[in-house]
Amino acid sequence: MDTAVAGGFSPRNGSKGLVLKALQLLAAAVFAGWLMIWIVMPTNTYRNGWSLRIRAETDSTYFGRQGANILINTFPILFISVLGCLYLHLVKKIDTSQSSVHRLAAWKRPVAVNWPLGIVSGVELTFCLMFLVLLVWFYSTFLVANFSQLHQTDDGVKLWQARLDMAAVWLGFVGDLCCAFLFFPVARGSSLLPLLGLTSESSIRYHVWLGHITMAVFSAHGLCYIVYWAVTDQIDMMVKWDNTGTAYVAGEIALLAGLTMWAMTLPRIRRKMFELFFFTHQLYIVFLFFYLMHVGISHFCMILPGVYLFMVDRYLRFLQSRTKVRLVSARLLPSESIELNFAKSPGLAFEPLSIVFINVPGVSSLQWHPFTVSSSSNLEPERLSVIIKKEGSWTRKLYRTLSSPVPQDRLDVSVEGPYGPVSKSFLRYDSLILVSGGSGITPFISIIRELIHQRTTLNRPTPAVLLVCAFKTAADLTMLDLLLPISGDVSDLSGLELRIEAFVTREKSATDEAQTNIRTIWFKPLPSDVPIAPVLGPNGWLWLAAIVSSSFVAFLVLIGILQRYYIYPIDHNTNQIFSYASRSVLNLLFMCICIMAAASAAVLWNKKGNSKEARQIQNIDAPTPTTSPSSWFYDADRELESVPQESLVKASKVHFGGRPPLKKMLLEFDGSNVGVMASGPRGLRHEVAAVCSSGLADNLHFESISFSW
Repeated sequence: MDTAVAGGFSPRNGSKGLVLKALQLLAAAVFAGWLMIWIVMPTNTYRNGWSLRIRAETDSTYFGRQGANILINTFPILFISVLGCLYLHLVKKIDTSQSSVHRLAAWKRPVAVNWPLGIVSGVELTFCLMFLVLLVWFYSTFLVANFSQLHQTDDGVKLWQARLDMAAVWLGFVGDLCCAFLFFPVARGSSLLPLLGLTSESSIRYHVWLGHITMAVFSAHGLCYIVYWAVTDQIDMMVKWDNTGTAYVAGEIALLAGLTMWAMTLPRIRRKMFELFFFTHQLYIVFLFFYLMHVGISHFCMILPGVYLFMVDRYLRFLQSRTKVRLVSARLLPSESIELNFAKSPGLAFEPLSIVFINVPGVSSLQWHPFTVSSSSNLEPERLSVIIKKEGSWTRKLYRTLSSPVPQDRLDVSVEGPYGPVSKSFLRYDSLILVSGGSGITPFISIIRELIHQRTTLNRPTPAVLLVCAFKTAADLTMLDLLLPISGDVSDLSGLELRIEAFVTREKSATDEAQTNIRTIWFKPLPSDVPIAPVLGPNGWLWLAAIVSSSFVAFLVLIGILQRYYIYPIDHNTNQIFSYASRSVLNLLFMCICIMAAASAAVLWNKKGNSKEARQIQNIDAPTPTTSPSSWFYDADRELESVPQESLVKASKVHFGGRPPLKKMLLEFDGSNVGVMASGPRGLRHEVAAVCSSGLADNLHFESISFSW
């Protein structure tokens, strides 16, 4: 993990740099305070001292006992989110592409390659260990503090039974701590991830890790209570729903929903039955609702920040996905891959390695699939492209639809995103080694297209690039054709120091199939189809800050009115009269209303600007040549039609019948500041990571790319 400031600005940026530094320090200080609350929460000092004073100060007629948890658990993270939006709005105006390699680069090297966790860097391992230490400290401190007070028991409950009850209670608190972090990685459009230098795609693994820990802890929490009720003859507690206390039935429903999701995350199920995994994962709604019913809204505020930011992000994604986008063309490759080219608003800017989520109702109205963007928003300001490899059932059906002998006039498509990094970190290196396997070349296409823009349009120096790509068959070599955008006449690879080493592993020589031309399909969109546009406009970070802050303030106002004029006259802050479930549902309803109102207003306001840009985008009617550049690998005497094509041929070398000697190529590469990126099958990424972490090449800075196709 890395902050977006790292490599983000330098002293020469003047006052703006100082503002960014101040925002970073303020966010770090607030986060440290929020984390410190969790650290000291199990201690007697906090529970018998600080907590009582805080609750006494915040126990008003407007917020009741809920006010303390809003203040110390919810507000700090939402405040950091708003600061992050302001920071990211400012930092995108600063050119970070030429910054030097970050001082923590050594910590970002892989330290574990073949673990069940995959490739783990030094930074990731450090934070994982720190989080596990926090969990152990949190639970053990609770137990020590409470077990010391259990000298005798009443009502015939034995000492070990009372300790089991206490252990089960604090396992629930440990689960709360895990849940407090669980939803941060899946809030794709949140400012928290880019503020830490993370992307939504790369941080999914943290959500997976946290999910396993969360469900293991909650399962132990539920099991301990079942055992406790059984040995104390209170098994009827399993069907109890206390009006002003713990709703055990709700907790059991939440646990069952969580266990169902957990079971469907097994690698074999997730890979072979992705649809089953995807649809059962929607049970998170059931899990969260009954979790809320189980603990009540006051306790739920402990995990509310992540849930709140996820709700904002999810609703914005919903609004974006309601429109049909304009699909301009599709290129069908002999390798049974597809390049989809969409019209996009010139105001939509994204960095290489970004992803979008695509829904094609003609294939499946419910399924959304992530794909890595292969285009450059700078080189192609009015186009966004993705590459799809025919692998699973969804992609096979899409390929059959497009490759049908019956021409397709149009295809309904909806898009969410793009989501990705906020800087071009790969430009910090003097040289780049890009290692891909199969369709793993997709993210590197966007990098090379961005380098074309940097070199030919901005006339900036770019890193020397070695692209090492492995394919199963010669037909897959046509993936290299996509290094050039469909508007290939604006691209000039001759200015790049680019060398391509392509390896065909399952064939000894070229085949006739490899010389099959690329087929291009041009679509006729409807007037209602719109270019892909930023859902919150070019100043999206400022709008997101406004949505988070205004919706939360409105939520506080509504629950303050609810508490003061409806709940307080009945309950008088005793929490023993007014129903927990009713209070929780009303809070949830107000939360949803505030988020939907604020986000809808912001989207509608920006939709006017997007509509103006959409009318300015010109239709493209002329088809492109269908000649496949990859055929030039086998017919060097053929007359070439343009300079970019010729430069690609000169930069390419094809090897048949073997895998690339990665260790040799990496260790023998000259250069003092070399960035190494690997994308593709796990085995290939692990092989590259093992070389970079071996200590034999200190000049190599490794990064594993999470790509989607």
